[in-house]
Amino acid sequence: MFQSSEKSMGTGYTTTVAFLLVAFVFSPAVLIATRPFGIISVSLAIACSVLCILLAWLNWKKSSRISIPSIAAGNGRTQ
Repeated sequence: MFQSSEKSMGTGYTTTVAFLLVAFVFSPAVLIATRPFGIISVSLAIACSVLCILLAWLNWKKSSRISIPSIAAGNGRTQ
């Protein structure tokens, strides 16, 4: 377990990866599983994929914005 002063590292992009998996794996798999293809199921699969890609991009931007200042700050030493 983490202490209150410790920060969990490496899990900032887990949600981004999950959204991308849904967009590129789960949505097409559901589309293939629901035969015959109709215009409604294709439209829903495309809309779900686009939404998941958008959410992944927004989550990635948020996670990057949080982690960049901590990387730039380094450990206080200057070169």
